[in-house]
Amino acid sequence: MKTFTVLLSSINDVKNFVNIVTKYDFEIDLTSGRYIVDAKSIMGIFSLDLSKPIKVEALSDNCDQLLSELAPYIQ
Repeated sequence: MKTFTVLLSSINDVKNFVNIVTKYDFEIDLTSGRYIVDAKSIMGIFSLDLSKPIKVEALSDNCDQLLSELAPYIQ
């Protein structure tokens, strides 16, 4: 499992983020405060407080490609 933080500051950021994570077949969760949502759910992401960084948990040991694609959003 890999954990890192992202900042999604615009609607386009969220759309691009979801397009990237849906390509992967492992579970990816977003945590903001006490809320946890599926990173592949655009509606779930919009239910979070996007003004603050969001913790990402990728439930795979081999997610280097994911990290490289999400590099523009990683804090």
